[in-house]
Amino acid sequence: MSMMRDLRAAVRPSLRKSVAPYANEARTSYDFTRDAAACSAVVDCAVYRDGVRVPSSECLTPGGAKHQVRRDGGFAWIGLHEPTEEEFAGIAAEFGLHPLAVEDAVHAHQRPKLERYDDTLFTVFKTIHYVEHAELTATSEIVETGEVMCFTGRDFFITVRHGGQGSLRALRHRLQDDPELLAKGPSAVLHAIADHVVDGYLAVADAMQDDIDEVETEVFSQPGKGSPRGSDAGRIYQLKREVLEFKRAVAPLRRPLQLLSERPMRLIDPDIQKYFRDVADHLERVQEQVIGFDELLNSILQANLAQASVAQNEDMRKITSWAAIIAVPTMVCGVYGMNFKYMPELHWRFGYPLVLGVTVAACFSIHRMLKRNGWL
Repeated sequence: MSMMRDLRAAVRPSLRKSVAPYANEARTSYDFTRDAAACSAVVDCAVYRDGVRVPSSECLTPGGAKHQVRRDGGFAWIGLHEPTEEEFAGIAAEFGLHPLAVEDAVHAHQRPKLERYDDTLFTVFKTIHYVEHAELTATSEIVETGEVMCFTGRDFFITVRHGGQGSLRALRHRLQDDPELLAKGPSAVLHAIADHVVDGYLAVADAMQDDIDEVETEVFSQPGKGSPRGSDAGRIYQLKREVLEFKRAVAPLRRPLQLLSERPMRLIDPDIQKYFRDVADHLERVQEQVIGFDELLNSILQANLAQASVAQNEDMRKITSWAAIIAVPTMVCGVYGMNFKYMPELHWRFGYPLVLGVTVAACFSIHRMLKRNGWL
């Protein structure tokens, strides 16, 4: 059981067509190159026997991987990155992949799921990558998503990756350093990828927590110390959009992991299946964090809007107060600006300074009263 105790350490550091068209292309479309200027769709191809990679170039030939597995035993692991239908057709025919699953794998944009086609498990994982940014703005991209589709069979494991992030090269090397684990077969690789993806969720959740804390601090900071009034609403809304994208990757994966950890499956080694429970527990933790992020951002947004409303009310009170003060000299000047012959104190020597004094005194009294009541 020493191998099983080291399992976590080994993997954690980090439309529709019939089958016939694929069968006809088995020997003609098993092509790993797009054209002279493009990179190969196949990232890596290897056969593992007793957990050890078998040195051979036969895997890269049409039908070579299947033939080598039948001859020497073990299982084949083929990794592809954004293959076209023509590039994937030969591999699909060689391993008997269902055309519906092949269509999903080629066209991508699938939600996380687990489906069974005959003797093949088709699993879709959404990968999440945190985008570093010097400053959070209303247009900042915080998370970037990709997809990893896994075909798990008795003697093969095929990964189809979409997106610029989520490379599995380092994971493959770590697994190759633990032959005892790889000897468990394709189910060990499936667990390693699931664990790798969920670990990525945990890292992204921690990074997003820092962004949310930053926005929360600035929203509740004293006036003049944070961002200009109203500028936080755009950033909060952008964070909510990114959290929603994160949630779309995390929430649908819960059911597939429950099936992998609880329901007996012929393609999943019993010793490996129990470790899917730990991955499911970590996913549950991430899901709780994402739900908490969404609720917290709702509260922060409401608080920000309430602050903006209070600030507007304060501005209106100040404008109203100054309008009341200015109304006094306006009224006095309006009265004495009328062209009447008989007006109070019109011919009195001290009439003009007296009116000015009374006006200033009235304005000063109104200012004091409004200041005392908090309107100014």
